[in-house]
Amino acid sequence: MSANTERPHNHGAAHADLMGVEFDHFDAEREEITLRFTAPDSFITPRGSVQGGLVAGFLDEVMGWAHVWATEQREAPLNLDISMTLLRPVMAGPLIGKGRVIRRGRRVIFLEGELFDEAANLLARSTSTAIPTPRPGSET
Repeated sequence: MSANTERPHNHGAAHADLMGVEFDHFDAEREEITLRFTAPDSFITPRGSVQGGLVAGFLDEVMGWAHVWATEQREAPLNLDISMTLLRPVMAGPLIGKGRVIRRGRRVIFLEGELFDEAANLLARSTSTAIPTPRPGSET
């Protein structure tokens, strides 16, 4: 198992800053990335949990970075669809996201994401079908 501790490039982007994204590690053998998020209070609905579309944003971020890292920063996925299942309420505060490449072809890729709380409870799952594209700013 190999791990890389370099931060993903461009995680200074405004959307990533808003989600409190921090790189944890990448397992090249499994093509799996772990990111940490901090759901801010501003993401919380009157029900007391993170709004569902924003949960999808966390999962989209972790799935996308799994593909970026699996292609050594050369490609980024362009989503065709995302499916998400909310299993438990996602509360404000620290979250752990795991994203992985399930299958990668030249024309289509399949990604999977999971979101956990700090106690390792699975909160949400997602899958995505995407098109591999050159990563903006890459030297491809």
